[in-house]
Amino acid sequence: MKPVQPLSRGASSSGAQGPDFSGQPYGYSRAGDVFQLLRDGRARTRAELAEITGLARSTVAARIDSLTAAGLIGPAGEAVSSGGRPPSRFAFQPSARVILAVDVGATHVLIALLDLRGTVLSELRETIDIAAGPTAVLDQVLELCGQLFQQAGRHERELVGMGMGLPGPVEHSSGKPASPPIMPGWDGFDVPAYVQKRFAVDVLVDNDVNIMALGERASYWPDAENLLFIKVATGIGAGIISGGLLQRGADGTAGDIGHVRVPRGGEVMCRCGNFGCLEAMASGPAVAAALAAAGVPAVSGEDVLDLARRGNLVAISAMRQAGRDIGDVLAACVNLLNPSVIVIGGGLASAGEYLLAGVREIVYQRSLPLATARLRIVQSMAAGHAGVLGAGHMVIDHVLSASNVEHLVQVQQQ
Repeated sequence: MKPVQPLSRGASSSGAQGPDFSGQPYGYSRAGDVFQLLRDGRARTRAELAEITGLARSTVAARIDSLTAAGLIGPAGEAVSSGGRPPSRFAFQPSARVILAVDVGATHVLIALLDLRGTVLSELRETIDIAAGPTAVLDQVLELCGQLFQQAGRHERELVGMGMGLPGPVEHSSGKPASPPIMPGWDGFDVPAYVQKRFAVDVLVDNDVNIMALGERASYWPDAENLLFIKVATGIGAGIISGGLLQRGADGTAGDIGHVRVPRGGEVMCRCGNFGCLEAMASGPAVAAALAAAGVPAVSGEDVLDLARRGNLVAISAMRQAGRDIGDVLAACVNLLNPSVIVIGGGLASAGEYLLAGVREIVYQRSLPLATARLRIVQSMAAGHAGVLGAGHMVIDHVLSASNVEHLVQVQQQ
């Protein structure tokens, strides 16, 4: 298997439609276009592909040969014969290549190696300090990535892409953090270029909550066209999926609900410099500070969770109030976006019903009845894996697009 070269970041996710001058249906003229028919995992014969695409059988055979040589598809048994030799069937081979998915938090990183269907093959979790700066953190991440290949028994030449989530605003088109409040030294840092010094593949970077939304939806809510994922941890943010598409906004800051002012905020100062922000009232550190002020020893969100799990009534009450504060902001989001599902994730959400009860109380009370008629507010089922699952699917959709598969096939033939 030849080493894989970087793909084009700007490649289209689907082939052009309409006939070309040869009379062939251009939408299926390339190997990358034919591959899109096989991504569902269903095995098909050459004859079936020729019927679907309208291509000559000889052309289909050439496309199958190219995709097989690239390792993207392979034999999948034989179809029932209608007379003569049974025709061979071909199907997508998701284990042919691998993806690196990285979920960077304020204090931890989770790295996973996935196949091309998004199945986690191996993972590593490590403590980090995001405030140590981009080179220190990324060097640690890249070292762990190297260990992960050894742990999984895979070779680095099988890597075709890498996805990363960061705990702050990111300009997705460039992969550069944009004035992230808890990431000193990261503003404008070219994360993809730095990573590509080690792995010469496409590197896609996004806000951590966006990739969590992608991961939760792909794994547990594939039919939900309108979904909000709310991360409640050291910070608070939302990943917005509307009309089946992730909404990043004009500059990548869509969903930054942590800095929306809440009614109870008063003159509480937020680290962003404003007063009364949701994050300053309902994040893990904010709830811990409220408990400490009430005489209950707590420093971090983990302390709050531990107290709530042990039945501390003050901690449970504080968790429910944090849910109400989040609900104040989400009620406006529900009226504006009309989601069918709100998923609550992040470290503080692992306390379960204490936080969700407060959210539900306010959202159902203050949102329009029609907007909440079919609304479900649930705890994240992907939990700590939502980020790596989303980063993986983000990259898979990119590298398996028609244009990028065509590029991969061409590189393989060189």
